[in-house]
Formats: sequence, structure tokens, C-alpha cells
Amino acid sequence: MRDLGAGFGYLVKGQKWVAKHGRWFGFGLLPGLVTLVLYAGALVGLGYGADDLAAWATPFADDWTSPWLDVLRGTLTALVFVFGLFLAVITFTAVTLLIGQPFYESLSEAVDRSEGGEVPESGLPLWRELWISARDSLRILLRVAFYGVLLFACGFIPVVGQTVVPVIGFCVSGFFLTEELTSVALQRRGVEFKERLRLLRGRRSAVLGFGVPLTLAFLVPFVAVFLMPGAVAGATLMARDLRGETPDDDRHDDDRHDGSRNDVDRNGAARNGAARNRPSGENAPERGALRKPDGTRGAHHLP
Repeated sequence: MRDLGAGFGYLVKGQKWVAKHGRWFGFGLLPGLVTLVLYAGALVGLGYGADDLAAWATPFADDWTSPWLDVLRGTLTALVFVFGLFLAVITFTAVTLLIGQPFYESLSEAVDRSEGGEVPESGLPLWRELWISARDSLRILLRVAFYGVLLFACGFIPVVGQTVVPVIGFCVSGFFLTEELTSVALQRRGVEFKERLRLLRGRRSAVLGFGVPLTLAFLVPFVAVFLMPGAVAGATLMARDLRGETPDDDRHDDDRHDGSRNDVDRNGAARNGAARNRPSGENAPERGALRKPDGTRGAHHLP
């Protein structure tokens, strides 16, 4: 559960990051808007044609009496639309990332830069990056199609098909959605597809904590477009964690420790200043400890 919350935390951090960097938020909206228009048209067409598709797939039921004919074809129509929606949620990210590859790669680099340390760059030409992204997206799509067909078949199981199967479907969607989003940062680091899957499987709870809420949010019209920039930012932060990269916290911690030491030094200097106003015999060793060999006053480091 703790890792599940950590994954959701990266999703929230990503949205906060783009909220603080409004220019990047607007920059990241453009690819999502283009993809949304394309997918909206496809889903509307599927909604109108699902009935005909269900009738075409069940010719054996033409002679069935009501209500069994309506129940069969109504259930099949609903499953077809849900399957189409399932594929849309998964492929939306892949298509959006493919369309917006230069946009999201720049956004991911900006997140890395804000966290401190080195900013990895693939060093590949744009056409090569697009080819790798398209190839890996196809691999994801094939896996999603396999699970989709399997879950589609399980959807006919009474009770289980209406309860357990949708939950598993959202978990599968969330996992592969996270893979697509983290690929922006991991591809820049030269991490291959199989290695990315291994990293994600090693933190499955965190991946689901990130991907499942995002999958559910993506079901709401237009929400996917507005969450996409923050999702890329959050996935970059998660990718850094998966790779064991830490933000510049160590440097900031050192600065804080140095500040604390300076405070101790100043407090020590103040105390010794007071000691110098005392009779000459008091605290003489302490006064000497505050002098450097060249006679200047130095920092008093505690043992």
C-alpha cells in the first residue's frame, strides 16, 4: 500500500509541476488536443456501428425469441464499445506521445533540469526517436490486444465478467499506460523496451498507483488532454526513482548542514566573544581554538 501511494504521489507531483510552470502546461496541451479530435470521431463512429457489428457477429441468434436475442446482442454491443474504449485509453497515450514527441521530450528534459544533476539526452535524430517510439508502441499495442481479447472473452462469465474483469482491465490499462509515459524519460536514458518492463514490474504497486487513477481520469472527456502534460512530468519523476536517480536533495541537504554548521560557528563565536570579556584566565583554550594559524578567526567545528 505504501508503494501504491508513492505511485499516486508522482502523479500529483507531476500535475503540481506543470501548474507551477504554466508555459510547459500550454506547450504540452497541443498534441493531446489533436489526438482527442481524432479519437472522438472514432468513438462516435463505433457507438453508431456497434449494434450492426453485434448483429453481424451473431447470425445464429436471428431466430431467437425475445428477450434472449436482445440480451445477447445488447451485451455484445456493450462489450464491443467497452473494448473500443479500453483500446482508446491505451492507444491515446501512444498516439499522443508519437504526435507530440518533440514537445514531451522537451518537457521531460525540463523536469530533469529542475530536479538537478545531469539531463540525459538520447543524441538520436528525431526520425530515429520517432521510429523507436512507434516500434515500442506497437509492441505495447500487441500486448494490450492480447489481454483485451482475453478479458473480452472472460466478460461473458456470469458475475465475474461484470465485476472482476473490469478491475483487471483497469489494472492492465494502468500498467501499460505508465509504461508509455515513462518511456519518454527512459528512452532518453537509453533504456530498452524489455528493460523498461523489468523496471516497472519491480515496482508494480507504484506503477498501478500511478496508472490506474490516470486511466480512470482519462475516461472523462477532455480530462486526458489537460492531465497529459502533468502525467509526462510525473512519469519523468517516477522514471528517476526507478533508475535510482535522486534529485539534488543531497546538495540541498549539504547546504542545510553547512548552514547549520555556520549557525553553530556563529553561536560559538558569540559565546567566545562573551568569554573574551571575562577575566583573562577564563576559557583561554577555547579562545585559542577559534584562531587559524594565520591569526584570522575561523570556523569552530564540533568534534
